[in-house]
Amino acid sequence: MLYKFLIVLATLIWGSSFVIVKDTTDAVSPAWILVVRFGLAALILALVYLKKRKLYFRRDYIALGALFGFLLFMGYYLQTIGITDTTPGKNAFLTGTYCVMVPFLAWGISKRRPHVFNIVAALMCIVGIGLVSLGSGFSMSFGDLLTLCCAVFYGLHICFVSKFSQGRDIYVLTMWQFFFVTVFSLCSGAIFEQPPHWETLSWETWASLFYLGIACTTLALLFQNIGQQKLPPSTASLLLSLESPFGVAFSVALGAEALSARMVCGFVMIFAAILVSELAPGFLAKRKEE
Repeated sequence: MLYKFLIVLATLIWGSSFVIVKDTTDAVSPAWILVVRFGLAALILALVYLKKRKLYFRRDYIALGALFGFLLFMGYYLQTIGITDTTPGKNAFLTGTYCVMVPFLAWGISKRRPHVFNIVAALMCIVGIGLVSLGSGFSMSFGDLLTLCCAVFYGLHICFVSKFSQGRDIYVLTMWQFFFVTVFSLCSGAIFEQPPHWETLSWETWASLFYLGIACTTLALLFQNIGQQKLPPSTASLLLSLESPFGVAFSVALGAEALSARMVCGFVMIFAAILVSELAPGFLAKRKEE
């Protein structure tokens, strides 16, 4: 239960970030936002877990950190670019589609055949996220397409972390992930984007960057990786999909979106999907034993 709670807590923190990221991209371009977010997070973890420094330079940790970091970088970079050309609600919904992809990706990567209830729950969850996040009409912009692509990389990240983190220190692996996301972001920023004028940024922008780095990256992704190491990919992805409705909930609370009956129906659908995924397999197994 602790590992599920950590993932839900991570999604709650991320839910608060959609509006913040949208506003921050007005002052800082996507790659440079990631440089600050993940550079700060890598530094914090390296200092906090200094007692584990004997593991820092093991080849397997560095190699896996590079792999996980690349997948995470692609997911975050495409999502951050995508949000500049779409709404936070659509960005949240389309990102959440990885919960449908993960059982099938895990099947191919780890040979874990998804349970029929996982698939049903994932489809219910997508319907719920759509009710919560989408407006009356659906149109596919370039930002929407990039966000869909980011969902593929998030799904792959979940599957690879679940498969290859077993038996390894998740804190050191997370530190290396953050380091490599910073490196990839720095290279992308230097090649494709103009660096911001750091000295002219407002204190509100700096506050947003530090919040994104400390809460939304250091804490939330650490919670996610700890949870993923102990949970099946299908369960983890379903819980992670709560990020989308939390994102809309924060938008409503901040006055950016109005709560509607459709959104309420979406929350009910998502909650039902979690119950189906978590309770139905155990209930069915118990009935077979009787």
